[in-house]
Amino acid sequence: MGRLRSGPEKDLIQDYSQRFDRTGRALGLGPLAIVEVEDKKNGGMSTEAPLLRNAIPNGSIIVTLDERGKLLKSPDFAQKLAGWRDEGRSNITFVIGGADGIDPSLRAEADFSISFGAMVWPHMLARVMLCEQLYRATTILAGSPYHRT
Repeated sequence: MGRLRSGPEKDLIQDYSQRFDRTGRALGLGPLAIVEVEDKKNGGMSTEAPLLRNAIPNGSIIVTLDERGKLLKSPDFAQKLAGWRDEGRSNITFVIGGADGIDPSLRAEADFSISFGAMVWPHMLARVMLCEQLYRATTILAGSPYHRT
C-alpha cells in the first residue's frame, strides 16, 4: 500500500532490487516487480483489501508481512523461496498493508505470513527490509559471503 516517493528508502529499494535481480537470475529467482496500490479514499483495511487482491496475479503464492506472522532466520527464508521455486511456483506476491495493517480476510487467504518482529514498521521501511532480505536470500542460495552466520 502507498506510493514510494523519492528519498533514501526509494534509493535502497532500487539498489536491493537490482542486486536481487542480478544474483537471482542465475538461481531461477526474479525478476522483482514492485506494484504500488493506493487507497485514495483512505478507507483503511476494508477498502485496501480489494485493491490489494486486484494487484495479486492469479496463481501467485501470497505472503503477507504481518506482526502475527512467522519469524524466520534469513537462511530459512532463503530455503522457503528455493522450495517454492523448486515446486515450480513462479509468482510470489509479498503483501505489505497500509497504516492499519492487512484486512483479516486477506490475511486468511495468504499461503504464508512472515514477521519482521513484534515491532510495527512503517511500510516504506518494511519494503526496504523485504528487498534486502530477498537479496540476502539469493546470496545465501548462491553461497556468497554477503550473509555470514
